[in-house]
Amino acid sequence: MQSLRYPEIEVSGSTRAMGRQIGEAAGEQVRGFCEVALDRVRRTVEVSGSRAKAIAAESLVFAEAYRPDLVEELRGVSEAAHVSLDDLMLLQIRNQLQDEETVGCTSLAMQGMHTDASGKRHSLLAQNWDSDPALDPFTIVLTRRPPEKPALLNVTQAGLIAYIGLNSVGVGACLNTLPAPSRAVGVPHYFTLREIYETDSVPAAVQAVRRAHRAIPANIMLATSAGPADLEVTMDAVHVLRPSGSDPVTHTNHCRHEDLLPINDQFPDLIDSRFRQSRIDALVQSVEAVPSFADVRDFLSDHEHYPRSICRHANDDPLCGFWKTVFSVIIEPDASRMHVSRGNPCQQPYETYVLN
Repeated sequence: MQSLRYPEIEVSGSTRAMGRQIGEAAGEQVRGFCEVALDRVRRTVEVSGSRAKAIAAESLVFAEAYRPDLVEELRGVSEAAHVSLDDLMLLQIRNQLQDEETVGCTSLAMQGMHTDASGKRHSLLAQNWDSDPALDPFTIVLTRRPPEKPALLNVTQAGLIAYIGLNSVGVGACLNTLPAPSRAVGVPHYFTLREIYETDSVPAAVQAVRRAHRAIPANIMLATSAGPADLEVTMDAVHVLRPSGSDPVTHTNHCRHEDLLPINDQFPDLIDSRFRQSRIDALVQSVEAVPSFADVRDFLSDHEHYPRSICRHANDDPLCGFWKTVFSVIIEPDASRMHVSRGNPCQQPYETYVLN
């Protein structure tokens, strides 16, 4: 019987040392992910092995220029997990192998949610990760403790340099696909995300992204001590969306910043993005007060337009009907905790992971 909790791993030290510890503790998951990654991508896009390896090799050059220390972490994973650096880079650039991903996530962030008996308010960040369920066996909850930098807690596939989670100075991050113009080669966006976890503010997070030669667009939902923000990242710019007053900021899988709206006409609606956007907004607005933890859990379990709902289930879509909500996450970054349902939140409870 599958555990309700993902495997938990904690590492510390230099990036090379942390990489080796990850490879030693999660070698089975790293090797498994490397073995299936390209075949899973090929379920939705045609790409040759030689083309994929060429993109990975060229992107490694950009990653080395951007953050050579993070490439050292991958080298440590490579040594201990007994996989090649090329294979690990392929994990980082999978989403550069296609014009657009078929991941259809729904996310929101807010300030001022009641969570404890004392009435203390915490910021909150939440997302359903709608993706390929075949990646569940390679998913872990990973704590990194680098020297002289914030610690970070991620729910991630083993072998990625960063993913969804929070750091020890109150910054949380979630990720959405953003259909927009792209190029094949550049700094993998997990690298820019990792640098965001070394910041403590929205301006610093924006700078972490801007300074990278980016290959693909992405949407990054943030919760910080100064409040929530959403970064719509294109190849050439970073546009910041802020909520109105105390309202949550929400996002699915199309551009919302007014400067980027023309891009939406160039790309088809990704996994019913516009429906999910209107639905999450309606759910948020249906709550008179600031949404509670229970409200957010209900939002993420919503089945309007089932099975192509916010809580996504397998359906008959010929291209990506096998995608589902693999996990749902609710993050309280200033409380240093993250709640994750292993599977659809309508079916599985949220397990709590704490960054002590």
